[in-house]
Amino acid sequence: MKLKNAVVFITGANRGLGRAFAQAALAAGAAKVYAAARDPAAIDLAGVVPVALDVTDPTQVAAAAARCADVTLLVNNAGISRHGSLLGDDGMAAARAELETNFFGPWALTRAFAPALRVNGGGAVLNVLSVLSWVTVPGVATYSASKAAAWSLSNGLRNELRAQGTQVTSLHVGYMDTDMTRGLDAAKAAPADVARLAFEGIEAGAFEVLADDLSRQVKHSLSSPTPAYAG
Repeated sequence: MKLKNAVVFITGANRGLGRAFAQAALAAGAAKVYAAARDPAAIDLAGVVPVALDVTDPTQVAAAAARCADVTLLVNNAGISRHGSLLGDDGMAAARAELETNFFGPWALTRAFAPALRVNGGGAVLNVLSVLSWVTVPGVATYSASKAAAWSLSNGLRNELRAQGTQVTSLHVGYMDTDMTRGLDAAKAAPADVARLAFEGIEAGAFEVLADDLSRQVKHSLSSPTPAYAG
């Protein structure tokens, strides 16, 4: 699909990559951009339509889908990290919170918007995942589990939405210069570059976008005798 004249709905659009997606969609000539966030007052980008949305709230999800029935591209960007460890006292609580937002959130949004996407010609869904879909590092083990689940979800949704002509694209990225990686001493991709690459992938019909060298290296390692996830 093409971004020009598309109607785009972006979750977590008030900052970071979500805001960059909104900017990139406007620059690409989208007809309308819905910018969703828990607090729509936090949306400070001109030219978008703010939408109040907590992706873990079924009532708000249904209301957003009913209000924004003209959508042709859904961007499931909202995500959280609780920095949980699998054996820590708070690990299960962290995982449940992350799964609610990072896994059940995109699932609920895609189910809610699928009928509109079908009516509007098929369109596309972009799920923001992570290099941590494939590898787990200390300090974010529960987050990694939620993103691995979201990767499987994306692959399943792609299969189930194919019949109605809806494209599903997964975006994988490593370190990115957002609030989530603040204070981390590592090379980071710019959100604007990641958004641009993701939308280029959408327009090319790609099922997967690897937005940085780290994601490409880890993905390549998966079929090797020493995959990155082996540590």
